[in-house]
Amino acid sequence: MAHPRVYVALILLSLLLIVPALSDSAFIIHVFVTICVFAGLSTAWNIVGGYAGQLSLGHMMFYGIGGYTTALLIQHLGLSPWIGMWAGAALSAVVAVCIGYPCFRLRGPFFSLATIAFLEVIRLLAIHFHGVTGGSAGLIVPLKLGWAWMIFQDKFNYLIIAFGLLLLTLVVSYAIRNARLGYYLTAVREREDAASAAGISPTRVKLKAVVISAVLTSLIGSFHAMYTTFLEPATMFSLSTSIEVAMFALIGGLGTVVGPLLGTVLVVPIAELARGWLGASANGLHGFVYGTVLVLITLTLPGGLVGTYGARVGRWIDRLPGGQPRPEQEAPALRQITGTPGETMLETKNLVMRFGGLTATDDVSMMLKRGEILGIIGPNGAGKTTLFNQISGFLQPSSGSIAIVSGGKATTPASPDAFARAGIGRTFQIVQPFGKLTVIENIMIGAFMRHPDVASARAVALRVSSLVGLQHVREVEARNLPIGDLKRLEVARTLATEPDILLLDEVMAGQSQTDTQTMVALIRAIRDAGVTVIAIEHNMQAIMSLSDRIIVIDSGKVIAQGDPQSVVRDRRVIEAYLGEDFANAQGL
Repeated sequence: MAHPRVYVALILLSLLLIVPALSDSAFIIHVFVTICVFAGLSTAWNIVGGYAGQLSLGHMMFYGIGGYTTALLIQHLGLSPWIGMWAGAALSAVVAVCIGYPCFRLRGPFFSLATIAFLEVIRLLAIHFHGVTGGSAGLIVPLKLGWAWMIFQDKFNYLIIAFGLLLLTLVVSYAIRNARLGYYLTAVREREDAASAAGISPTRVKLKAVVISAVLTSLIGSFHAMYTTFLEPATMFSLSTSIEVAMFALIGGLGTVVGPLLGTVLVVPIAELARGWLGASANGLHGFVYGTVLVLITLTLPGGLVGTYGARVGRWIDRLPGGQPRPEQEAPALRQITGTPGETMLETKNLVMRFGGLTATDDVSMMLKRGEILGIIGPNGAGKTTLFNQISGFLQPSSGSIAIVSGGKATTPASPDAFARAGIGRTFQIVQPFGKLTVIENIMIGAFMRHPDVASARAVALRVSSLVGLQHVREVEARNLPIGDLKRLEVARTLATEPDILLLDEVMAGQSQTDTQTMVALIRAIRDAGVTVIAIEHNMQAIMSLSDRIIVIDSGKVIAQGDPQSVVRDRRVIEAYLGEDFANAQGL
C-alpha cells in the first residue's frame, strides 16, 4: 500500500465515487455507474483478449447468462441476487470451459467467428424458450427494494456496488498480470511453441483465463440486470456491446491492467453526455463517438494509451515517496541432477516421419548417454530439426518410438509441455523470443516450471542471465536484441527450466567468431554442471571440438555415428557434404 503506484491508483479510482457524490445529479451518477460497468466488463475481457491474445467477440454471452440466471432465480425461487449472481457465475464458468476447450484449437479470425456463433446460438435459445425467459418480449425483474434485492431508489447505492465490482475486476486483473499465470498467458500470446517448450500447456492456461473472465463478466451482468430491471435477448446477448467492450481495451492498451479502465473513462462519458444533452436526436451517436476515437487511437497510438505512455508515466510515479525498488531475493537452490554417468537417458527406435509423400526421418534409432555432448550433423534438409521436433514432442512420429529413461523407467510424454516437464529442454532453429517481454522476464518463463513464485523465478532468472552473459541487457525487451544475444537468450530460457537433457538447434548459426567461442564455452559449462546435451550444428569446427559423439543424418537416414575423428573420415559423410568426386579424389 505504501508504493506510489498503489496509492496513486487508489486516489484516482476514488474520484469515480467522489465526483458523482459531489454533483448530486441522478444523471451524473448514472454516467459513472455506466463507466464502472463497462470498465469492469472491459477489464474482464482483457484477461482473455489482452493477456492471452484470444479475440473473443462473443463475450457478452457470459454477461447475459449472469443476468438471466439471477433474474430467473429471483422470479421462481425468491433467491436474493447476492446468491443468484454466484449461481450465474458458476454456470458461466461451465459454459466457458465447454466453449473454450474446442475453440482454443482455432487460430486467428476463426476463433473470433466461433465466439460470435456461440453468442448468437445462446441469444436464439433465450428467444425460443419464451416460457422461461420471456422470449423477445423480455423479462422484468421483480421490484423488491433494499440491499437484499439490489434495487434502490437512491442511485448512489448502485454506484457503490458497481464500483466494488470494478475494483474486484481490477484486483483480479492485477493479481493475474503479476503472477505466474499472467506471464504464461503473455508467453502463449507471443509464441505458443516456445511457451510449450518452457513447460506451459497453452490450452490449460487459456482455459483458466476464460473461466476467470467469464465469472467476472457474469457477476457484472447480474448487477446490471438489477440496475436496469429489464432483460431482453438483443441487449443481454449483444454483439455490438461485445465489440464495444473489446474496443475500450484496445483504446486504453491491450494486455495492461489500467488500459481498459482508461479507455472506458475516455469514451463512455462523451457518448453518454451527448445522448443526455441531445436526447432522441442523438440516437446512435455513441457508435459514432466510439468509432471516431478508435480510428484516432489506432492511427496515432497503435499500442493504446497505456501501451504508448504507460512506462513514462510509471517512471514519474515511481519518483514519489515509497517508490524505491525492492531488494532482489536470493536465488533458491537449483534442482540437483542425479544419475550414473554413461547410463541411457533417451532412446529412439526406428523413427519415421512422413509429410505426405516426403519422408523426413527414415528409420532413425539413437541412444543418448548421461553426461555426453552428442552432435547431430548433416546437410540442409537432412531431417535434423524434424528429429528434434519428435524427441521434444512437437511432432508425433508416423511410426517408431521415443523413450525417456529415468530411474530405470521408460516413459513417452504426450505433448511438448509434458516433454519439457519430463526434463527435455530445447531451443529453436529460428529464435522464438517473447518479444514484448524483457530479457529477465523471458528467462522467468522457463524458471516458473520449477519455481512458481514470481520472486523465486526472478532470482533464478537473474542467476541464469549472469551465467550466459546477458546481465547487462536484462531489462531490455527481447525484440530489441541482436542475433547473438537472442541465441543466448534461447539457451538461458531453456536452462531456467533446469532440464536433464538440453537440445540445441543451431545456436551458433549466424554468430560472429567471438559469439561462437562464447557459446562453445557456455555449452561446455552446461555439460560440466550435469546437463546432457544434444546439439545440431553446421559449424563443423565448433561441433567437432565440442562433441563426445557424432551422428550424421542424410536424407532422413543415419549414415554414420561414432567419435568425431572417425566420423569426419567416413566416406559416406564426405560424400554427403562434399560429393562423391571429392571422396574419390581423397582415395576414400
